[in-house]
Amino acid sequence: MARSGPGVSGLGYPPQNLARVVVWEWLNEHGRWRPYSAAVCHHIENVLKGDARGTVVLGQVDGQLTPYIIDLQSMHQFRQDTGTMRPVQRNFYEPSSAPGKGVVWEWENDNGSWTPYDMEICVTIQNAYEKQHPWLDLTSLGFGYLIDFNSMVQTNRQSQRKRRLRRRMDLAHPLIMGSIPKSQSWPVGASSGRPCSCQQCILVNSTRAASNAILASQRRKLHGGGAAGTGGNIGGMATGGTLTTVRQSNTFAGTSLWSPSAGINCNNISVGGGGDGGGGGRAKAEQSTLSRANFQCTPVMPGLTPAHGHHALTINGQNNLNRPGTQRISMGAARGTIPPGVPALPVKNLTGSGPIHPALAGMTGILMCAAGLPVCLTRAPKPILHPPPINKSDMKPVPGVNGTRRKTQKKHLRRGKNPEDVVRRYTEKIKVVPGEDCTICMERLVMSSGYEGVLHQKGIKPELVGKLGKCGHMYHLLCLVAMYNNGNKDGSLQCPTCKAIYGEKTGTQPPGKMEYHLIPHCLPGYLDTKTIRIVYDIPAGIQTPEHPNPGKKFSARGFPRHCYLPDNDKGRKVLKLLIMAWDRRLIFTIGTSSTTGEVDTVVWNEIHHKTEFGTNLTGHGYPDPNYLDNVLTELSAQGVAREDTLKD
Repeated sequence: MARSGPGVSGLGYPPQNLARVVVWEWLNEHGRWRPYSAAVCHHIENVLKGDARGTVVLGQVDGQLTPYIIDLQSMHQFRQDTGTMRPVQRNFYEPSSAPGKGVVWEWENDNGSWTPYDMEICVTIQNAYEKQHPWLDLTSLGFGYLIDFNSMVQTNRQSQRKRRLRRRMDLAHPLIMGSIPKSQSWPVGASSGRPCSCQQCILVNSTRAASNAILASQRRKLHGGGAAGTGGNIGGMATGGTLTTVRQSNTFAGTSLWSPSAGINCNNISVGGGGDGGGGGRAKAEQSTLSRANFQCTPVMPGLTPAHGHHALTINGQNNLNRPGTQRISMGAARGTIPPGVPALPVKNLTGSGPIHPALAGMTGILMCAAGLPVCLTRAPKPILHPPPINKSDMKPVPGVNGTRRKTQKKHLRRGKNPEDVVRRYTEKIKVVPGEDCTICMERLVMSSGYEGVLHQKGIKPELVGKLGKCGHMYHLLCLVAMYNNGNKDGSLQCPTCKAIYGEKTGTQPPGKMEYHLIPHCLPGYLDTKTIRIVYDIPAGIQTPEHPNPGKKFSARGFPRHCYLPDNDKGRKVLKLLIMAWDRRLIFTIGTSSTTGEVDTVVWNEIHHKTEFGTNLTGHGYPDPNYLDNVLTELSAQGVAREDTLKD
């Protein structure tokens, strides 16, 4: 799986001459990117090819998405009946991944219908399925679920609730090649041809017609209510010898709303073009009338010179969903551009809603934008990832913890314990074999191991069955040997059923360093304590025989990584256990990134960290009253439970 960062106009593009599968996704209220169906993705790509700043009407391809449109320039999904706005993104995956093959993994919800997994999880499940793994733990992806491919069941690791899951085939997602140069000029997106007659397009066109009626009404009021001698025509209005044309609104296509031929220049309204005769006098009269409205002088787009408005009318707040520049302005600055006395309507967003009914807010927002009136589009706040700058003199050692730095221990790099000896150390032979299955090879315990003929181990016969000492679960001894050979070969065993660990489990974390100290700032939810900051730093390098691709380079993105704990008793306990996990090389591993899809890179290894300092917008910050208890449980699952065994 591979993802790319944002490109031109918020659209990502793969490297040149590289085939990628395109998946469009929208951000839900829980901060998860949810994929559109393959049919919808094909529809969006087709619209994108014709007009990179156009509008995608989702109801044309999926009846359940009738209220939704996507504005490609601002990269937002807009629900027309409620006014809700959600970001969308365009991601890329390998052609051999689940979306490239048309594979969809789904789980059964409480209503008995099927819900597709997030695409990154779907890709991970499909990879494990293709490798014929008997089960898959989703903890590393931030989900406490266990997937059992044999029974096709998803189990919540905390509540033990089970849900059915299924694998079905669907249309493959669109495949693209190459990239679009950054220097390419993007079209304005003027629509051409006959409009579609579907319900969605009728709604859009009716909205445009309503906006034109509002414009005409405002212009008539401006010129004295359309007195005698004022000629008019459809879509335009002639007054005193000066013709001012109000064109059909193309707001949804990203075009300008007005394009008058007369010249007006007032506080924040400028219309280019020379005036002669009666037209010039009328322009002065209009300027005098509009000046009394006390409009502010702040331009809509920073740095916009008068030359840009030579033949176009510019009004604060006119640019709506198709003008991301206005959305990127901070709320304070945006409100500063709104003329006094003109209503500013907050449109419902992920982080809040308007003071009136959301459906009315949404439709009113569309009409106000089309009419050139300012609309406050609320934006989600950005996460605060780091504290304010700190002097080195303000960084103090953590009380009760020796030192401030750890490096990967060389001794943990040594491997080579006999698999047969390890298995015999933690098991005892069973004379009377029960009539149940071995959950490793899925054969009956009374039968020979499924690895008979595949794995040859001297001293261990295929029919021998052993019971693990602490948990009592039983397996073929040959299956336990095969499981050990497929792991880290560090002298420890982990029960595949209950995850009980025998011996000291170590990981495959590459060499690096870990630093920890106190900083004089507090975390949200812990206002009376200082903060423990942990800094992990792992450089890129070459994979060793314990890694997925020995001899191949691995990358290390995002390092140094900063993590935070409250400086209280439980926070210091977690720190000591994290140091122990670091010494055992359990914090990181080398694999495939669940967020970028990059392979052969350093990734987190099932122990969650808080990387967001001042907010909790991503789910990786504070306040989170359950985090310390949850991470203690995760550490215990890795065999790291007693901080008093921490070595200096």
